[in-house]
Amino acid sequence: MALNFRFAIVSDLHIALPHTIWNHPSRFHLVEVSIPAFESVLEHLAQLDLDFLLIPGDLTQHGEPDNHTWLQQRLAKLPFPVYVVPGNHDVPVLMADQQSIAFVDFPYYYRKFGYENPQQLYYSSQLMPGVRLIGLNSNSFNDQGQQIGRLDSEQLRWLEEVLAAAKNELVLVMVHHNVVEHLPNQSCHPMANRYMLENSGELVQLLQRYGVNLVFTGHLHVQDVACAEGVYDITTGSLVSYPHPYRVLEYHRDNYGRQWLQILSHRVESVPDFPNLQQLSRQWMGDRSFPFLMKLLTLPPLNLPTDQAEELAPSLRDFWATIADGDALLDFPEFPRKVRRYIQKYSAIATGGTPTLIDNNSSILLKKG
Repeated sequence: MALNFRFAIVSDLHIALPHTIWNHPSRFHLVEVSIPAFESVLEHLAQLDLDFLLIPGDLTQHGEPDNHTWLQQRLAKLPFPVYVVPGNHDVPVLMADQQSIAFVDFPYYYRKFGYENPQQLYYSSQLMPGVRLIGLNSNSFNDQGQQIGRLDSEQLRWLEEVLAAAKNELVLVMVHHNVVEHLPNQSCHPMANRYMLENSGELVQLLQRYGVNLVFTGHLHVQDVACAEGVYDITTGSLVSYPHPYRVLEYHRDNYGRQWLQILSHRVESVPDFPNLQQLSRQWMGDRSFPFLMKLLTLPPLNLPTDQAEELAPSLRDFWATIADGDALLDFPEFPRKVRRYIQKYSAIATGGTPTLIDNNSSILLKKG
């Protein structure tokens, strides 16, 4: 049976009302634009006859009650359904403190946006006949009270029960942490592993077993489409960091059972106080990139000596902005061979050596029919 619907993804909003903003010299997030950028996106989306909007976490800058309240009230005014999941910034502490809400409080702010049962931090919701959304909570705390990205065993058992009962439905999954690697050796990299779900392999196997193809994530602040074992992880960059992107997607299934997903990406070009947002934001990121680049070059797998890293880092000031853009093509022929080859791994190059530009605008064939 034919099925067609259109939806949007806006991720990592980091909503910050003016009185909740505090400065940090290495902050990549341009949270000053969070609210005007979001308003700009909503103005566009309101014209598109959307079926629903997904927001895969980091709705607020640091889980502040005022920011959660503002967003809850703003989402309630939209002309289409909205579904959210918590990011690490939304529930940074188990117990409420002077800055942030408690871990268990999150669903109570978003009862109209997926959490009909606010006593549970994950949910299953029927979007339309034959289409189901599963919103997972990837935020957990270890024995030392440190926040980690992991699905607990109770949630995984619940997920399998839901998937087993949804055999005749198209299932979409939304979770904050990445499920498939978007960066080279992301699961083991000392800087990138915190963006991956610790037990992502277990989740991918479960999704594959039940024929789930589509997962929507955030957290990494890059535009990227990655696939493992038939499971596509479509991660969307942050609205408060370059290139300030959002996506509009269309799912199609024809009468022959062929299924595909069309992805179109947009970006916020300007907001009232930042008329050249793209240029300013890329520069902002580059200006703060040196400490990040020194870690990248001196930590495994490169392990460069500090003096060599200091020599190479200035040439890489736009490295992360290029990655965040999606469909990166990177080559530094003047670099030492080992470093050059490592940096090239971050490019959007297929196994055969040709560019595969799918991160921003593409059509993914899910089933041939």
